[in-house]
Amino acid sequence: MAVYKEEKTNTWRVIYRYTDWNGERKQSQKRGFQTKREAQAWEREQLNRVGNDLDMTFKSFVERYTEDMQSRLKENTWATKEHIIQTKLLPYFGKLKMCKITAQQIITWQNELINFKDENGKAYSPVYLKTVHNQLSAIFNHAVRYYNLKENPCKKAGSMGKKKNREMLFWTKDEYLKFAEAMMDKPMSYYAFEMLYWCGLREGELLALTPADFDFEKRTVSINKSFQHLNGRDLITTPKTEKSNRTISLPKQRVISIERWTEGLRKLASRGSESTIFATVMSVT
Repeated sequence: MAVYKEEKTNTWRVIYRYTDWNGERKQSQKRGFQTKREAQAWEREQLNRVGNDLDMTFKSFVERYTEDMQSRLKENTWATKEHIIQTKLLPYFGKLKMCKITAQQIITWQNELINFKDENGKAYSPVYLKTVHNQLSAIFNHAVRYYNLKENPCKKAGSMGKKKNREMLFWTKDEYLKFAEAMMDKPMSYYAFEMLYWCGLREGELLALTPADFDFEKRTVSINKSFQHLNGRDLITTPKTEKSNRTISLPKQRVISIERWTEGLRKLASRGSESTIFATVMSVT
């Protein structure tokens, strides 16, 4: 590697050579450093990365973690991870060296999150605290498994939060029927809740349904995708888990009305048979 001053821009650049995953020698560069010290510090981190020496900042390792993991995960899954990394991890650990982050520092960070209250006095839920801690631990596990970090300090510190929130409450049949009766004058909403309640769909699965997913002769609906609104875009993705791909029997007493309704929605949406039923119509209306 080498560091050079660029006179025209009064900034510094680093030229570095490396061996890619095919074993071929490559050359690249990074420009725009305001000082020689910044350029040299970045150069050292690249050398440490190549040499599997985790004497690099947490922020720099996150960049490597992103390169390794982003393409392996669903877009919405990575977006959730990235939000936690940017808002809960980097502000605290970003400038610390990976090999020098201690269990005590992690405990101090945990306590800050556990004691945090927003402007309305609301704390983070135990499940969210567990999720945030798991993401930090996942980054250190990646460093241990693939980059020769000696140990994961999160294991010494222990976890925070808990896996499950308070027990979920479900409507009884009588409670749902009472609600449904009040919704009957709003057909689109009524049948959306009919599908959610009687078929056990997730909201994203409901919003991804198309006419092709229904087989009214067999009285079934196929669940094989999910609707996501991410970064201002509407996305159709695979379901949450592999087991989420399933075929569900439609309630016998509701098949005819659902069939008529889906046909009406398809015509209203007028975007072809591949258009999602609920998401499309909601955007139209």
